[in-house]
Amino acid sequence: MAEYLISFNDEWVPEHNLDQLRAKSVSGTAVVEEMKAAGIFLFSNGGIDASTALCSVEAQNGEPVFTDGPYAETKEHLGGFAVIEVPDDATAKYWAGRLAVALDWPQEVHRFPQFPGTDS
Repeated sequence: MAEYLISFNDEWVPEHNLDQLRAKSVSGTAVVEEMKAAGIFLFSNGGIDASTALCSVEAQNGEPVFTDGPYAETKEHLGGFAVIEVPDDATAKYWAGRLAVALDWPQEVHRFPQFPGTDS
């Protein structure tokens, strides 16, 4: 089984009022509950945006240098994600499609690399 990241970019989501966000939360949570019931759900978080960025870190002269918040040049921010473990790309796409429909905004699918000699 492979692990996949299904994510959306905060910039892809139009402005929503509180009632709309609550409705999205209900529909998205329903899909996550189905993922849990199917035994494929590992972890998710949908409340991420530029305001949640704690810091950025980069290496300078072999030492970490921390800066508050995201990079100033960054225009796009992770908005939320789910990590699932499924047997193949088609199944990962299926669940990403379910989230895209439930939330009515685009999703992106990434397969975590599998390395020889590991279970994943």
